[in-house]
Amino acid sequence: MLDFPRWKVWATILTIVICSLLAVPSFLPERTIAGLPGWMRPTINLGLDLAGGSYLLLEADTKDVAKSRIEQMQESVRTELKRAPRINTGDVSIADGKVSFLVTDPSKVDAVRERLLNLVGSGAGMTGQRIWDVQVVDTSRFVLTPTQAGLDQAVNTAMDDAREVISRRINEMGTREPTIIRQGSNRIVVQVPGLKDPAALKAQIGQTAKLEFKLVDENVTPQQLATNQPPIGSQILPYQEGGGRIGVYSPVSLSGDQLVNAVMEFDQQDGQPGVVITFDGAGTRRFARLSTENVGKKFAIIVDGVVISAPYFKQPILGGVARIDGSFTSDSANQLAISLRSGKLPVALKVVEERSVSAELGKDSIEKGVLAGLVGTLVLIVFMLITYVRFGVYTTLALLVNGVMILGIMAVFNATLTLPGIAGFVLTIGAAVDANVLINERIREEQRVRNRNALESVKFGYSEASRAIFDANITNVISAVIMFGVGSGPIRGFAVVLAIGIVTSVFTGVTFTRLLVADWLKRNRPKTINI
Repeated sequence: MLDFPRWKVWATILTIVICSLLAVPSFLPERTIAGLPGWMRPTINLGLDLAGGSYLLLEADTKDVAKSRIEQMQESVRTELKRAPRINTGDVSIADGKVSFLVTDPSKVDAVRERLLNLVGSGAGMTGQRIWDVQVVDTSRFVLTPTQAGLDQAVNTAMDDAREVISRRINEMGTREPTIIRQGSNRIVVQVPGLKDPAALKAQIGQTAKLEFKLVDENVTPQQLATNQPPIGSQILPYQEGGGRIGVYSPVSLSGDQLVNAVMEFDQQDGQPGVVITFDGAGTRRFARLSTENVGKKFAIIVDGVVISAPYFKQPILGGVARIDGSFTSDSANQLAISLRSGKLPVALKVVEERSVSAELGKDSIEKGVLAGLVGTLVLIVFMLITYVRFGVYTTLALLVNGVMILGIMAVFNATLTLPGIAGFVLTIGAAVDANVLINERIREEQRVRNRNALESVKFGYSEASRAIFDANITNVISAVIMFGVGSGPIRGFAVVLAIGIVTSVFTGVTFTRLLVADWLKRNRPKTINI
């Protein structure tokens, strides 16, 4: 017990000192923090309920999902029929939310049906219900109608994908610990602590960032542009430059699905901001073929149905890298890059509810949480001093060190402190005391019941109680890890503080107090212990 290695003494002291130094910046103003060394700048972030922030409730239009599914099925049917050169069909059209086409040779109806059944797949999830209803009308016209089960499955998938895209976009903006959860079948709740510009958040989230490349139809006349009546096979889209319109061919030459990166960069010649995009292997080959076959022609870069720019293919572009120029500011170019980089939002979302949590509410929560912690700690200190005297002093020191270490470790990981996190902080105080109570009572039992001397009582007290302490706290850590894994927002904040507090309470309650007791025993050599 008295043989405490010197390296272990210094390791314990050094750990406590470092954690204490790391905890200091969290109590300093931002101006002071900016002047500190880089390794001391990490601080604890406050959650939405403490620092205030933005709350958004987003809602998806299921009609938008249904329309997108119809258009995708139309393109899929066209592609599938092109793979069967011996089957002649009419144009694949959309009417009343259905996809239909005519087979010119009635003898090929069965072959077409087989291809369509393979195309539409089996059932929706575990229900076994069809996603699409395939019917033959008038012996040779096929009609594909989406089922409600298929639409429900598509909405559920789109909402899950949208939540992931929103999460990537918000994290790209540099915010920490946002809460992004689904509510009902077509709503998403977004809570971002400390955000001072909710308008930018809404703009960033609301952009679907659907990137497309289409060839410009230069045969569209000014009259057609004015009346918005494009020729067959083309469409008229708004043009960002000048606020006019431009005609493009309907087929998508290249989409943003094959994008791997997008960054904001300034042009080296005129200094204007733009977005440089990079395609994957398949996208690079397709873009190279597109640019090679259309040298001297214009191609439109379209984001969310708006033509950002329409430059010429001056030469083949073989490296898979292109630049999007337009009327950008550095902020708007960076926002577009984030949207493209984080992936296309599968469904348009609108804000149906917006709230701001004031900092005053957070200040009140912090004050009450701190007050609860101080009162609880003070009561525990008084109890430990009265009950265990000298060993109560060691327990008190362990409690104070434990609190400082929790704050220091949270600062290292830039963890977010929420109101439930404060509750977890207070809870760890009880856990720290619990460890010392087990040790102190075991020492008392060894001395009074088994008549051991002071050294033996402390030795057996720590060794026997440590087993129970470690076993109990391992199960608590497992619970905290599970809460962090399956929970979100405040639940995660509670789990983080609880896990860190359990580890530090074991360290301070067992290792630190044992170091103090060993030093006292070595210096004084008491025969009995007043405990």
